[in-house]
Formats: sequence, structure tokens, C-alpha cells
Amino acid sequence: MAFNKTSKSLAKRFKFTAKGKVKYHPCGHSHLLSKKSRKRKRNLRKGNFLKSKKIRKTIGRLLLYG
Repeated sequence: MAFNKTSKSLAKRFKFTAKGKVKYHPCGHSHLLSKKSRKRKRNLRKGNFLKSKKIRKTIGRLLLYG
């Protein structure tokens, strides 16, 4: 019997909110931080929401039980 699998690489990077938005953390906050400004590092700590509906639909298809 065939079944669909969740894309585990995307499951670690994206989360769905209760209203169906897709939340993610931006890249660039793991190393080489000395050259980045304090403001830039502070903004990288915050999560963002995906704005593109097309990409949101694709991620929803790959995260079946998200």
C-alpha cells in the first residue's frame, strides 16, 4: 500500500500557524556574525511569514500533516 511521506527537510524549516500561515526563521544567524551589524542580527532572531501564496501551497503539499 502506497502512502505519502512528509518532506523532513522542510518540516525542520517551516511551521504552520493556527490560521494557516507559514512561519520560518531567516538564514544567516549561525556564523560569520562579527561582520553583521547589531540591528541586522537582532532582526534575524525574529521569525518571518511566507508572503507568496504559490510557495505556501507547495510547502503545504509537502508537509502533509503540518
